[in-house]
Amino acid sequence: MQTLGNLASYKAYVLPMARNRFGYHSEKSKYQENVQTLLHTLFTHGTCTTWDIAKTKYYQTSKIRNQDKILRRLLVGRSDRGRYSGGLIDSGLVVGRKAKPFFRYRLTLYGILYCLDALNPTKKDQDTMAENYSFLLPRVFGDWKKKKKILREDAYNLRVLSQGILLNNIQFARPDSPLYELMMYLHVKYSKNFETISESDLSEQTSYWFYTFLLYSAPKKLSKTLSSDGDLFRWYESFFKEAQSYYAQRLRSIKNSSII
Repeated sequence: MQTLGNLASYKAYVLPMARNRFGYHSEKSKYQENVQTLLHTLFTHGTCTTWDIAKTKYYQTSKIRNQDKILRRLLVGRSDRGRYSGGLIDSGLVVGRKAKPFFRYRLTLYGILYCLDALNPTKKDQDTMAENYSFLLPRVFGDWKKKKKILREDAYNLRVLSQGILLNNIQFARPDSPLYELMMYLHVKYSKNFETISESDLSEQTSYWFYTFLLYSAPKKLSKTLSSDGDLFRWYESFFKEAQSYYAQRLRSIKNSSII
């Protein structure tokens, strides 16, 4: 399986690679259509075996068995005349785990972001995905129904963010908003993880990204969401104070420096 990097790595390398190789919206070949169908099934059904995925399309055992083989090739790749063609696992969008006697597959956070960007999922699909993958992004997908009541349309902001927005396009931040400083600090906090990051740290970075965008797009809804969950409030407040401390230290460094 490909090692995952931070969100900057996702935007710079993984997202353009996935769009080019696996397609984007309606622009797709037959291979890309098969890949997107597979990804959509994992998006809406959560962790599955290839047999489980095949059964969502076929009912006859012979057809399920044939589809199962096709799905495994899409996931793990194939060798043809001595040449290896990588699968979805190599791309970092999907991860597989052996649970005897079968392998079970699910999307990674990269996979979720790509599906949100490329597959044009409905809100119902996104709701189902949030419930199935709450373990992967608990700060955002946990208590999803409760968050939706407060955030409404803004609950689906992760689909906007999946395009890489606000990772470096932050020049349009409001003058009265600390968005620029918080997003820059988010880069600094995870800068050492450009090439390698744990799934839990990527989850944290993605969650900071989501709530910082809310600070820009819907500050009143952010305040209400944080006020309704003490743990969530303390978690984001800690990030906010970290950023304040970082900039205070940088300011002291400038004040104590000399150009002569």
